[in-house]
Amino acid sequence: METRLLTYPEGCRIGRFVRREKRFFVLARLDGQEVVAHTNNTGTMLGLLRPGMPVLLSPATNPARRLKWTVEALGQPCGDGFFWAGVNTSVPNRLLEAMFHAGLLSWAEGYTNLRREAVNGESRLDGLLTGPDLPPLWVECKNVTLVEDEVAAFPDAVTARGTKHLHTLMRLAAEGGRAAMLYVIQRPDGRCFDAADYVDPDYAAALSEAVRAGVEVYPTVFHVREDGVYYGGMLKYRGA
Repeated sequence: METRLLTYPEGCRIGRFVRREKRFFVLARLDGQEVVAHTNNTGTMLGLLRPGMPVLLSPATNPARRLKWTVEALGQPCGDGFFWAGVNTSVPNRLLEAMFHAGLLSWAEGYTNLRREAVNGESRLDGLLTGPDLPPLWVECKNVTLVEDEVAAFPDAVTARGTKHLHTLMRLAAEGGRAAMLYVIQRPDGRCFDAADYVDPDYAAALSEAVRAGVEVYPTVFHVREDGVYYGGMLKYRGA
């Protein structure tokens, strides 16, 4: 039985994707009308933006917010139906904490404390795990929505910030700590994981360098349902 790690807010609705406007707005058809929803995903969402496909919208928790809906996931065709690809980029950080408390971080056995949004120098990383007689374990999370030829891949757009995070992790590993990348794959059709060198060759080169420097890589699948996000297990990192 799958473990549900995150629950979506009450009142989620399914609309139909119309188009994306600029970076932060998605137009969707809901109850016969077009509504504007917020998306926090600043990537290209390459291959996901399919007019007429379902879009999962969660209601704004702040009644004063101008946009009443947030995009959680976009439907992708699969046979006669579809599957959800989760595009909310606030989810990976929350999933790290949920996995920690659920005992699903097999690679962090013995660690007893997790601090989210941990600052080191000029960088802010998603998590810092500590435990008795264990080196600090720094974790950065990335949301993965791109799959090509059954290979889940990151990034879907050039990311200088992502490359900077890898160099920070390399430094932390060289200083005697542990450093890890948690790739949160919010779609079910990837069979392995790799860097998207065809999108950002600099990031791909930095990831290979990071692995050689001792940075750990944990690609993990999550299944998006209409009631939340479920743990789906780990994928093989093809570049290992």
